[in-house]
Amino acid sequence: MSLRTQLRKILPSISTTEQEALDAGDVWLEGSIYQGKPDFYSLRAVPDAKLTAEEQAFLDGPVQELLGMIDDFEIQNSKHIPDSILEFLKKHKFFSLIIPKSYGGLQFSPYANSTIVATISAKSSAVAVTVMVPNSLGPGELLMHYGTREQQDFWLPRLAGGQDIPCFALTSPEAGSDAGGIPDIGVVTKGEYNGEEVLGLSVTWDKRYITLAPIATVLGLAFKVQDPDGLLGDTYDLGITCALIPKSHPGVQLGNRHDPMGVRFYNGTTRGENVFIPMDFIIGGQQNIGRGWQMLVSCLGAGRGISLPALGVSVSQASFKSSAEYAAVREQFGLSIGKFEGIQQKLADIAGKTYLQEAMRVLTTEGLGLGLKPSVVTAIAKYHMTELGRDVLDSAMDIQAGKAIQCGPQNTLASGYVAQPIAITVEGANILTRNLMIFGQGVMRCHPYLQNMVEAIHSEEKDADKTFNSILAKTVGYSVGNSLRSFRLGLLPFTAGAESKLPQVQPYEKAVQQLASKLAVYADFSLLVLGGKLKQAEMLSARLGDVMSYLYAAMASIRYFETKVSEAARKDAEPYFHYATRWSLQQAENAIHDFLDNFPSAPTRQAMRLLTITYGKRMPKISDDLVRELAEAAQMNTAFKKQLTHLIRPVAGDGNDINEKAYLAKIECLDLLARLKKALRKKEVRAGVRFGETIDNALAAGVVNASEAKQLHAYNVKRERAIRVDEFDFDLNLITPQPELKAAG
Repeated sequence: MSLRTQLRKILPSISTTEQEALDAGDVWLEGSIYQGKPDFYSLRAVPDAKLTAEEQAFLDGPVQELLGMIDDFEIQNSKHIPDSILEFLKKHKFFSLIIPKSYGGLQFSPYANSTIVATISAKSSAVAVTVMVPNSLGPGELLMHYGTREQQDFWLPRLAGGQDIPCFALTSPEAGSDAGGIPDIGVVTKGEYNGEEVLGLSVTWDKRYITLAPIATVLGLAFKVQDPDGLLGDTYDLGITCALIPKSHPGVQLGNRHDPMGVRFYNGTTRGENVFIPMDFIIGGQQNIGRGWQMLVSCLGAGRGISLPALGVSVSQASFKSSAEYAAVREQFGLSIGKFEGIQQKLADIAGKTYLQEAMRVLTTEGLGLGLKPSVVTAIAKYHMTELGRDVLDSAMDIQAGKAIQCGPQNTLASGYVAQPIAITVEGANILTRNLMIFGQGVMRCHPYLQNMVEAIHSEEKDADKTFNSILAKTVGYSVGNSLRSFRLGLLPFTAGAESKLPQVQPYEKAVQQLASKLAVYADFSLLVLGGKLKQAEMLSARLGDVMSYLYAAMASIRYFETKVSEAARKDAEPYFHYATRWSLQQAENAIHDFLDNFPSAPTRQAMRLLTITYGKRMPKISDDLVRELAEAAQMNTAFKKQLTHLIRPVAGDGNDINEKAYLAKIECLDLLARLKKALRKKEVRAGVRFGETIDNALAAGVVNASEAKQLHAYNVKRERAIRVDEFDFDLNLITPQPELKAAG
């Protein structure tokens, strides 16, 4: 019995749905990370993402106008998104960001799509999700890639012009993460359509969690097709299929709503019982029966890298901007709270992770802009960027404390705090994404020989043994090479290469090379020792996925520093860059040690430690000095800080505007405030009960002149407005600000 035959009894074959998922996506930078040789050359060769003049005009025009229309507090306390906003979205083609211009769409880049969604999200999660979904997984993208010419010519102009609102129904009560197990069935049969008997499908479905379903006019639907009467051939189960069905079609039930965390985007159910549809309703026509899973995985991979990461970045930038401004303006014990180290630790973490979020957003959309559909990278982006958003938001809530927990129009965090779990949950819950998708897909996609080896093991061809032996020899050579390289880099880390011209970057580039070389060895040993059981060893595989993810994040941080930070801004950006990159490398190293500590085979564990020289932690640390430096930088009014918060566009009178005006007023008064505090310490000025009285006392004592006192009073009014929270009467009717505070805006 040959080795191949013995392995055939042990290793499971690749299922049809797994094979379709593997065939649907591309391998990009993550492939080089997995193989232990991060490709910095390809990283630096990626074209720099920039908004075109048309895209920038859309942001400055319709998007800015939309922000002025949105009262998110009112939306969250109502039952519906205002019709005026929905009509505005239709009129200005917000639902057709990705549809080609030839069909009346805007055809914006993935980077622009992400920027638009994230900018809206900073103002309203409900409106952002409404815009996001038609431009992510939905009928539009499926039609563009797989529709017949007739379907494209009819539907795409209607979707582009807002005549139709689409939704896509995949999730069933019995099948959520296991989308391949959907119970919804379409039976091949004959029925009547437009007065004629035609071949079609009798479809029964029950779907939930479908965004835009309550207001949709056209339903994208995924279901399994069966052919019990053999009308299409000898096969009974034909596989998952996607169809496009008008809401007006007899039997379609749309309209019931869910209530996702009180965030007022439209989400609900759709059902149908033995609804007959002609073959023309299948996306791509009858020939695409059974191709639905491949279609979905391909489109979902791209959308997952744009929409949900954009929400994570948005909430991080909102948290960073508001927390930095609040820390500078809010005073306790006679000091700005940003001077206290406890606050500084949180603020530095927010700032560093916001930098990392933006770096990952830019790099991921740049990859998508190349026309790639890297499903592992988009899974990394979806999981880690939504989790980072949650982490950053928690820290912002800690800093802003009482101000952050009081709801009202002035609160810049509450809506995002409520909505963030939604991004964590949809398009594959994050537990699934981390534990099954990132390394689970990565191991098959990124290993240069594994997929071919599994196929050879289960092959029925006569020369299968010969093919297997050839692949095995290559695999052994690959693994030996990985081990030797990792041993060298572990023993002599200075031999790692670094191509960057920037001295700040070179040590980190070498560190990425060192950690990636270890990952390649651990992946090989895991496959050798655990084999097919690696699928069930979710905690181990998730840690290997974490290593790959955090090294991708470190590469994104490096690229952003090299390409997006101007030479003039580099000094201001350095603490952000150092914090973000060190944090990523530390997380990757921690995942490595957790993996080794828990590997079930002690001899293998020791062998892996020896081959990679992994007995302690070597990555550069985030020191207290770096935390202080970054916290101070975060409170400075620099061009780079504005760059990292560019998604936040204050509108006159909203919370962001109130915070920003107080912050800028304080920046202009720093010298006066320092003089006043010095006079208070010397007891040249008597402190008043309120700060305004202190200013008057300073004027009387000659510490400030009349013009300076006026400037301080103007700042004080803005300060009081910024630290204030919204108030309501007993019946929770909003009380408008006092006239003098209102005037200060």
